[in-house]
Amino acid sequence: MGTDDYSSTAGATKSVNQVEQIVIRFAGDSGDGVQTIGDQFGLSSALAGNDIATLPDFPAEIRAPAGTVFGVSGFQMQFGSQDTITAGDQPDALVVFNPAALKKNLGDLPEGGMLIVDGSNFTKKNLDLVQYASNPLEDGSLDAYQLHVVNITDLTVETLKPLGVKGKAAKRCSNFFSLGLVFWLYSRPIEQAVDSITEKFAKKNPEIAMANIAALKAGYHYGETAEAFQTRYEVPRHEGIAPGTYRSLNGTESLAMGLVTAARKAGLPLLYAGYPITPASDMLHYLSRLKAMNVRTMQAEDEIAACGMAIGASYAGALAVTASAGPGISLKSEFIGLANAIELPLVIVNVQRGGPSTGLPTKMEQSDLLMALFARHGESPLPVVACRSPADAFDAAFEAARIALTYMTPVMLLSDGNIAFGSEPWRIPQEEDYPTIEVRFHTDPASFQPYARDLETLARPWAIPGTPGCEHRVTGLERASNTGNISYDSDNHQLMTDLRAAKVAKVADSIPPCVVDGDASGDLLVVSWGSPYGPVSTAVHACRSKGLPVSHLHLRHLNPFPSDLGDILAHFRKVLVPENNCGQLSLLLRAKYLVDAQGFNQVRGLPFKVRDLQAAIHSQLEDLS
Repeated sequence: MGTDDYSSTAGATKSVNQVEQIVIRFAGDSGDGVQTIGDQFGLSSALAGNDIATLPDFPAEIRAPAGTVFGVSGFQMQFGSQDTITAGDQPDALVVFNPAALKKNLGDLPEGGMLIVDGSNFTKKNLDLVQYASNPLEDGSLDAYQLHVVNITDLTVETLKPLGVKGKAAKRCSNFFSLGLVFWLYSRPIEQAVDSITEKFAKKNPEIAMANIAALKAGYHYGETAEAFQTRYEVPRHEGIAPGTYRSLNGTESLAMGLVTAARKAGLPLLYAGYPITPASDMLHYLSRLKAMNVRTMQAEDEIAACGMAIGASYAGALAVTASAGPGISLKSEFIGLANAIELPLVIVNVQRGGPSTGLPTKMEQSDLLMALFARHGESPLPVVACRSPADAFDAAFEAARIALTYMTPVMLLSDGNIAFGSEPWRIPQEEDYPTIEVRFHTDPASFQPYARDLETLARPWAIPGTPGCEHRVTGLERASNTGNISYDSDNHQLMTDLRAAKVAKVADSIPPCVVDGDASGDLLVVSWGSPYGPVSTAVHACRSKGLPVSHLHLRHLNPFPSDLGDILAHFRKVLVPENNCGQLSLLLRAKYLVDAQGFNQVRGLPFKVRDLQAAIHSQLEDLS
């Protein structure tokens, strides 16, 4: 191939357009390595100084037939020279590897958008699988797009022949050919990708590493030399980003690191007990690698056992965590009720997905809010915290652990599939940036009453087993106040129920005031929670830039609500609540604060589009005029 030059000046004879934002989507069969190259392109863009937001889109079928729409895997990413908090409404460029990927994704590509197609896979068999009557690459149906047909798979096979890599092994490297082409198209140096491939494959299979690197370089040089590509694009660095050391991470990694940091700041070991379920399984995978950080992980035989193990670890003095998605949280509900009754700290992570039942296991939803608040037998309120983005999951996890340990209570931490799988740059904090979480194990037998109360938090003392003179019952039966003796007295049950509820309500004392983005009063307040933060914030800023009287409030704490929330809501004429459910938070706001909160709801398994939110804001404001 001659001398390699992968700097942004390579191919300088072609024109270079500088743009502020780009949205790109890769799509192909689930075995085409779409997620691999998406992750790699995201990492390279972050290291190039761009802000990024990603949206992986996995097929729900574990083994969908190859070449079918049901088996299409996608990866969308927005990267730019300014703050980027969504993966974008629609792609500027779409890279597809087969007819199924084209059929599923073409409707999202606007007219004039760039369409790069692997023509090698547009065979009669693949066209018939998705019921194309004719080849769209030849029948003129794609004339509205900037169509580039590149025989990516065939070119990859030819590239790898001299290396002795043939057949399926060669075809599997075609994703890296397309990645190299996109690196050239968007002026990305590929040295970091070469290093990443080397690190991942060189020790276990150096032939695969060599083949992938060769395919990557071939794709880059193809873009440089092909007559079809006369323009490349360059996205400048995001100069406004705060100084510091950054890394790209997804929401699962972020949650895990936040929990580990909380355990370290509390001086406790961390025990994670879980059972595999999409999209929460990666919590176990990631934490299992952190044994050196005093983390212990256990894969239980079922969801119920996982929660029971976590409660046992909490009783023994650890920061205990369990995680699941909707169906698994339902199975854990009895044990969560036990943790509530015996008042032990426990963090329950719910990585929400489409439901009910098995529903849409690889798609997101926010439909577990009411379950988090109410889906347990008896009166058993829990604090509920929600993260808003992959990077924010770190702080949300730390906050959930702080509440659990400070108030001696189980806490529900809500994430979702978009946050878990999505990634963004994260500024690595210093340990001193986070406060110590003070934990005091009770050791004095003379003053020990297992259900006495701290006057400030109403938390009961934490006495771990084996502490002389501090033995006490741990049972799901109601206990007497202070002594913890089993009690069936009706007045005592009323008292204990009230105390547990008052303790959760006390959490509001340590919640910071709400932050309204925009005017503190006016015509319209948009209230969000969870992953809609990105599109809602983007839509509100766009509307405000046009002079519209709209503000935004995002909630992290969903039980209890911040103490000043009611007063803030009362200062706006209308309240709009976008949620990926059928109106759960709007129901709560209407019930608690008697405001006419209007829901803007969808359950499509996909994030909100910014343009749809802007239209909803316009509609609400028009109703006021």
